[in-house]
Amino acid sequence: MPTKPKSIFDYVTASNITAYWNTRPIEQNYMGEELFNEQQKLGLTMEMIYGAKGLPVVLKPSAYDVAALKRDRIGFNTMRVNMPFFKESMMIDEELRQQLNQVLETGNRAYIDTVNRMIFDDELQLLRGARAQRERMRMMLLTTGGISISANGQNYDYDYGMDDGQKVEVETSWSDPSADIMGDIYKWIEEATDRYGVAPDRAILNTVTLNYMVKNTNIKNAIWGNDSTAAVSKSKIISYVQDEAKISLGVYDARYRDENKAAHKFVPDDIFVLIPPGKLGTGWFGTTPEQSDLMSGSAANVSIIDTGVAVTTSKKIDPVNVDTKVSMIYLPSFEAIEGVIIADVKKE
Repeated sequence: MPTKPKSIFDYVTASNITAYWNTRPIEQNYMGEELFNEQQKLGLTMEMIYGAKGLPVVLKPSAYDVAALKRDRIGFNTMRVNMPFFKESMMIDEELRQQLNQVLETGNRAYIDTVNRMIFDDELQLLRGARAQRERMRMMLLTTGGISISANGQNYDYDYGMDDGQKVEVETSWSDPSADIMGDIYKWIEEATDRYGVAPDRAILNTVTLNYMVKNTNIKNAIWGNDSTAAVSKSKIISYVQDEAKISLGVYDARYRDENKAAHKFVPDDIFVLIPPGKLGTGWFGTTPEQSDLMSGSAANVSIIDTGVAVTTSKKIDPVNVDTKVSMIYLPSFEAIEGVIIADVKKE
C-alpha cells in the first residue's frame, strides 16, 4: 500500500540538501583546498599576523660576567578586516514542484527519490558556486597578492601588503624559445629564500605557461643534449625542474564563471608562482546571520556544510514552494606571504 503522502516541505529541507551534497563525489579537485586550511570563527572579522619569519640572525658573542645585549624583536605586521558576505537563493521551478506533488500522491518511494535528486542536483548549483568563490579568492590571492571582487553593487578590495620585490618580471618572455627560464627560476628561488629563510619547493602555473618550457631550446638541450630537435613531453619537463631546481610544478587549468557568466582560469596565463613548503594560510569562515539567528528557531531550516557555509530552506505559502538560500562569510589569511614570488613571464 502506498504510504501517506507528505508535503514538499518535508522533503526539501536544508539537512536533506546538505546530506545529499555530502554523498556526492567531488566533481572538481581544487588546488587551493590543499594549500589552505579551513576554519570558522565567531563574527565577521579576520585578523592575520605575518612577518615573523626570515633568516635567523646569529647570537652575538659576549664577554663573561657582563649583562646580555638586548635584541630588538622582529616586527610583526597585522591585517584586520571585515570579511565579505556572499548570498544567493533559488526556488524550485514549477515543473519540478508539480512532479514532486504528483509522486507524493502515489507514495512511491523510488519515484519520490528520483524527483528529489532532480531538485537537489539543481539546487547544488549554489553550493558549487560557494566552493568556486572560495577557490577564486584563494587563487587570486596567490597570483596577484590581493583579492578584488566587484558585483551586485558590492566592492571588496583586500591588499595583503605584499612587497613590491615579490612581484617580478622577466627580461625575456618565456614564450621566446631562447629565454633563460631555468636561470630565472634559480634567481627567484634565491630571492625567496633570502627573504623568508626557507626555500620554495613548489610552483603554480597553467598549461600555457608550461608549454613555454616544452618549447624552450635551453631546456630541451639540457634534457636531450645540445642542438637536439626532439620534442620534450610535459612530464619530462616536470621531472627535470624537480630534479634540477627541487621545485614541484603544480599545473592547474581549472576554470570558473564569474558573476556575469564569463569564463576565467583560476591561474592566469603567463603567471608563475613560487610558494614555500606547508600550508600557506587559513580560509576563515565567519558566522552568517542565518547561522547566528535562525538555527535555534522555527522560521527556517538551517544546516552548516563545508565548515561554514549555511544552507537555509524556508516555506513559501503562496504559491506553495521552498526557498533555498546559501550564504557564507569567507576570507583567506596568508601567513606565508613573505615566502612567495609572483612572476609575470611575459615581457610587455
